[in-house]
Amino acid sequence: MPNQLVTLQRHIGSQQSLHPDATGEFTRLMWDLMIAFKLIHRDVNKAGLVDILGATDRENIHGEQVMRLDWLAQERIYHAMNHGGHLCVMASEESDDIILIGNRHPKGNYVLVYDPLDGSSNIDANVSIGTIFSIYRRKTPRGDGSIEDCVRRGTEQIAAGYVVYGSSTMMVYTTGSSVDGFTLDPTMGEFLLSHPDIKTPEKSMYVSINEGNSAHFDAGTRKYLEYLKTPDTETGRPYSARYIGSLVADFHRNLMKGGIFLYPAAPRPKLRLVYEAIPLAFIAEQAGGAASDGRRPIMDIQPSELHEKTALVIGNREDVAMYEQFLKEN
Repeated sequence: MPNQLVTLQRHIGSQQSLHPDATGEFTRLMWDLMIAFKLIHRDVNKAGLVDILGATDRENIHGEQVMRLDWLAQERIYHAMNHGGHLCVMASEESDDIILIGNRHPKGNYVLVYDPLDGSSNIDANVSIGTIFSIYRRKTPRGDGSIEDCVRRGTEQIAAGYVVYGSSTMMVYTTGSSVDGFTLDPTMGEFLLSHPDIKTPEKSMYVSINEGNSAHFDAGTRKYLEYLKTPDTETGRPYSARYIGSLVADFHRNLMKGGIFLYPAAPRPKLRLVYEAIPLAFIAEQAGGAASDGRRPIMDIQPSELHEKTALVIGNREDVAMYEQFLKEN
């Protein structure tokens, strides 16, 4: 951790000072979002002590049973963000439709889309889980936002980030100039800058993929995995296999240590384009990596609806390009 004590609030404020025309609205939005993340951190850390583990009696739009802690995280973010006057609309993986701010609260110039608790199937096993978010400027002129504000290309993001709740709670975010990581000091209740200007390593160590689906992989994916497993001292192969099953945790490890995460189109796309793939793609690119659906950059894809699913290949730039080449040739 750097010797100079830099809180997340101070870091955001210093970034604001670089933009003389800034109003401070984005800064205040991020402060509200931090409150939600601290509350989720508290909930996750006491999950085994209170009755918030297990599943609810409802399913989300994807047909998945909603976990109690998943829904609690959804509510934490909603109630932290619905009244500050910074947002015109929100969208969440756990909500069937967009989330309007309503007439009780003022409307702002920003849009928040989020996955409240990625990796919810791992909650009861005490495995690292996380939150993913993305922020846009509104497209609609005034009043309540619309679905048009939420279904956007990744190139339109003004900020994206994630929080991983693990052995420590860490927030990583970018506004397009650098990727910075902040670790929550629970004794202070503050996120402190611990990983400035994160760059993903040029050489990969890990490959993350659910090989339980290998019987259904397409030929290009199978041949690519065979390639990664073939020893070659010059390229650093074979890669070590690491797969947690929480996208945030797998992505975070590979971002820091070097690696590639794959969820191919076969047997079926599973990851959410708007809530998961697009924000992580922004972070990956700003850290020197890449993200693709196997044929085109994730950041260039125009989503067709809120809950569209996609294949995702994300991590080291050379590895992503090579995977695309294997798909093209097979």
